[in-house]
Amino acid sequence: MRTFFPSESCKESQLNALNPQSWLQVERGKVSKLSSNSNSNSSSSFRSYSSIESLIKVPEPPILPFYKPVDYVEVLAQIHEELELCPPQEQSNLYLLQFQVFRGLGEVKLMRRSLRAAWQKANSVHEKLVFAAWLKYEKQGEDHISDLLSSCGKCAQEFGPVDVLAQFPVDGEASTHQTISMGGNKMSRNVSFKIEDEKIVCDRQKISSLSAPFDAMLNGCFSESLSEDIDLSKNNISASGMKEINEFSKTGSLGEVPPHLLLEILAFANKFCCEKLKDACDRKLASLVSSRDDAVELMDYALEENCRVLAASCLQVFLEDLPNCLNDDRVVELFKHADREQRSIMVGPGSFSLYCLLSEVAMNIDPQSDKTACFLERLVEFSENDRQRLLASHQLGCLRLLRKEYDEAKRLFEEALTAGHIYSVAGLARLDYIKGHKVWSYEKLSSVINSVIPLGWMYQERSLYCEDDKKWEDLEKASELDPTLTYPYMYRAATLMRKNNSQAALAEINRVLGFKLALDCLELRFCFYLTLEDYKSAICDVQAILTLCPDYRMLEGRVAASQLRTLVREHVENWTAADCWLQLYDRWSSVDDIGSLSVIYQMLESDEAKGVLYFRQSLLLLRLNCPEAAMRSLQLARQHASSEHEKLVYEGWILYDTGHCEEGLRKAEESIKIERSFEAFFLKAYALADSSQDPSCSSTVVSLLEDALKCRSDRLRKGQALNNLGSVYVDCGKLELAADCYINALKIRHTRAHQGLARVHFLKNDKAGAYEEMTKLIEKARNNASAYEKRSEYCDRELTKTDLEMVTRLDPLRVYPYRYRAAVLMDSHKEKEAIAELSKAIAFKADLHLLHLRAAFHEHTGNVMGALRDCRAALSVDPNHQEMLELHSRVNSHEP
Repeated sequence: MRTFFPSESCKESQLNALNPQSWLQVERGKVSKLSSNSNSNSSSSFRSYSSIESLIKVPEPPILPFYKPVDYVEVLAQIHEELELCPPQEQSNLYLLQFQVFRGLGEVKLMRRSLRAAWQKANSVHEKLVFAAWLKYEKQGEDHISDLLSSCGKCAQEFGPVDVLAQFPVDGEASTHQTISMGGNKMSRNVSFKIEDEKIVCDRQKISSLSAPFDAMLNGCFSESLSEDIDLSKNNISASGMKEINEFSKTGSLGEVPPHLLLEILAFANKFCCEKLKDACDRKLASLVSSRDDAVELMDYALEENCRVLAASCLQVFLEDLPNCLNDDRVVELFKHADREQRSIMVGPGSFSLYCLLSEVAMNIDPQSDKTACFLERLVEFSENDRQRLLASHQLGCLRLLRKEYDEAKRLFEEALTAGHIYSVAGLARLDYIKGHKVWSYEKLSSVINSVIPLGWMYQERSLYCEDDKKWEDLEKASELDPTLTYPYMYRAATLMRKNNSQAALAEINRVLGFKLALDCLELRFCFYLTLEDYKSAICDVQAILTLCPDYRMLEGRVAASQLRTLVREHVENWTAADCWLQLYDRWSSVDDIGSLSVIYQMLESDEAKGVLYFRQSLLLLRLNCPEAAMRSLQLARQHASSEHEKLVYEGWILYDTGHCEEGLRKAEESIKIERSFEAFFLKAYALADSSQDPSCSSTVVSLLEDALKCRSDRLRKGQALNNLGSVYVDCGKLELAADCYINALKIRHTRAHQGLARVHFLKNDKAGAYEEMTKLIEKARNNASAYEKRSEYCDRELTKTDLEMVTRLDPLRVYPYRYRAAVLMDSHKEKEAIAELSKAIAFKADLHLLHLRAAFHEHTGNVMGALRDCRAALSVDPNHQEMLELHSRVNSHEP
């Protein structure tokens, strides 16, 4: 979910504690008074306005509105098994459930893949519309990628508008009716329908063929069968409408009929059961829906007259316009008040998936609004099984908690818990605490911890209801079980800071920032630096925050980060352009990516070539595992390119980074045709190396990198090119040439070249030289978890173990150390310990390799069901992984 889902504060006084008036004055634009003071006076104003207590407030962790099963592996395995056995019409809902599991794990790529599978397996046009719209909503802001693909002649409209009319077959019952022969009656061939003062002459048999009621009236035992004139004035049809109906009876199609007349004919067709005519009107109206206003007006008619094609067409217009259409009260009212029959017309069997989407969009707009509450209420109502019910009840419980509707929140959390959602106990514990029953809260969490395999969030939540050593112990346990939780680090750091142990506080918050660039952690560190009056470090963090999220608001959302930056800048010496470049080289060479981001942010304020700077920014953001922010920077680089050939390069990188390698290569070639530049050759070499399976392309890549190095560029990028060239030479077995490249890269301070040079030493059987080279990298690099991991390959088992323990301390999300330790344990016939080592990481990271290895261990120990479970869960992560498919097939054949 894109927006922050705030926690419910247990104590009102805690909310009021954070109220530093200086920040509020800044927000109101009162910067000038502060900034006009001297630095010494301003420093004292920081001290007086911003106490430690108000600045380093750590908010409670929120109760997240996500599906968080205790054993997600078991749930993924169950879903995979059900997908293999269930009828096709149930598959899309199972993929939607899989999506919810991955969302609870924070796996964005896997979430999108599950949504795509749901879209592909949709069994009705309505579900197809819902999942296509959901995918489009998830890809907001990526229109420029589609435009680039179109410029390359590649269709990018994977989730474009559905041809609704083609999805609905013409109703077979709408065929021509057999006329009834009444012996002895002399019926005229024609019949005149009188409407007001006008008569419309029609062919009796053609009109009677429109429906059974007309056939009975005109050919049956009714008096009209003997009449040549029939008055239809009281049937809400105009003369113009009847003329069109007469024409339809002859030709079987409607011409260019205006919308108001179509609606009139539609109601008439419904009244007289003219199915073929109704279907024609339905389709004609559906083809005319082109705007939200059209859709709002026509959806009412569609629901009233049971027009499924028109309803689907209107629904598509609404969903294509998410999230904007939910700001239209008319659209919201339609979704809020549709009854069972109307929902059947509007969305067929897709009610749960539709309201699941609407709820998510509404929560992202405002998680406490009446609109969100209504959609979630409907979601609970439309839940068809326990898994759907627990998700809907938990989400609505979170909303009720935010709105302080405590009794209703309790009922919903209890429903979710009864349906099997153990995580909802966290909501119940918060409610007990709010009502003053702190001991009950503690006992609830203790009961859960003692009854299931404990997870990090359980200890984190219990820590809120105890003090001192017990609280600290629970938070340490939470970090041990799930190092991705940021609250424990933040609480420990803030506690240490309050005890005036600033060095330990910074070390604690740096632990998490070393592997997870969380905005709330960066904000807390910024506040630490403010209290220490270390404004150089503070400006670095706030500029990194603004790079990641330009609209970020700090101090519980009260103050814009940009305004705090303005205030802090008064205390920091201004850098010239030359100073900035020197600072950037220092930070880049020490692998200080956050520091490099900050320098680039500052450089962008000058008249420097912004395209190049935004491009550098994107490279750093990719290193820091912030792909969305990196793509935003690349797009800005494209917008600020100083020439057409430069713009083509950035377009090429955008395409390459989104998986369109061949199109990226084409952009590089177009750029080179205009001008031979470093970045164009570098991009072409990169894309070619990645897209070609032919080993002989290595010589071409070498030639391209050599061409790049001949072009004008700065040392930062030339160091990267030399490093890449060295890697290609290593792959070709040309170790001396590779060593030269790495040494030249190191001469211009490309620190990462130590790793390549270490590899060369190792391939020359100089293991000690390789170890020494990696040690140099570890000493120079600010972020060195990867360096420790690489060095572990160049030493004996005991040192390897030590290095990998360090990797796990620095970056617990790296999976190789867990796999290595598990393999060593397995070699020592310590099967249980080996499986436990893998399980420790699997608990917080859905990784294919970890699951694959644990499945193999289970197979080795004869635990067929455990192996099968892990295989199925792994195939949920990657359905096409060949080794996993083979293992699954082998294990499945042994299932009892």
